[in-house]
Amino acid sequence: MTAPPYLQAALSELLGDARLVPELLPDTDLKLWLIDAGNMDRAFSPEETRRILEEPPYWSFCWASGLALARFIAEHRHWAEGKRVLDFGAGSGVAGIAAMKAGALEVVACDLDPIAIEACKANAELNSVTLNYSSDFFAEQDRFDLILVADVLYDRANLPLLDQFLSRGKQALVADSRVRDFQHPLYRRLGMLEALTLPDLAEPWEFRNVSLYHAVR
Repeated sequence: MTAPPYLQAALSELLGDARLVPELLPDTDLKLWLIDAGNMDRAFSPEETRRILEEPPYWSFCWASGLALARFIAEHRHWAEGKRVLDFGAGSGVAGIAAMKAGALEVVACDLDPIAIEACKANAELNSVTLNYSSDFFAEQDRFDLILVADVLYDRANLPLLDQFLSRGKQALVADSRVRDFQHPLYRRLGMLEALTLPDLAEPWEFRNVSLYHAVR
């Protein structure tokens, strides 16, 4: 299977020998176009490191919180079934794709990065589902039943967004493995999930423990 040309070209600009390959995610029936794990098993040149830091290809990984949230939706279909869902900061689109496969009425994959939107489109096609797309959360109407959020709070500057998610949806599910002092009056912790980032970045084990939070207005 040939990688989508646009995505492969975007990745090659960062890492010349990197390749996208379709990978089946563990304990799911989901597939994503991910950076080949073999490409990560080497030292990066200073120039490669600079490019990755300036424009990281988040969309070419399945981050632990996204995988955990996708599994949760697949195992608890009622969260998405018959609902209008927005996947915020969608990245690869894994959570939104899981929601669509769980019977969502509609899923909007929302991401500021145009390459991430293309990744979501390619991954939706890979999983034989149809998504809608948005690059501006605040341009969306308040019409969603559920907002899905994974791997967004690693940047603490994004914490104020927790107040905004319920401005567009009746409920929000937030999956995060980074914030250890999470406190917000609207969100309660549903539990702890386990997952790892793919390809494996050998992250500390603590980042494989994903907390799931729920808010309802």
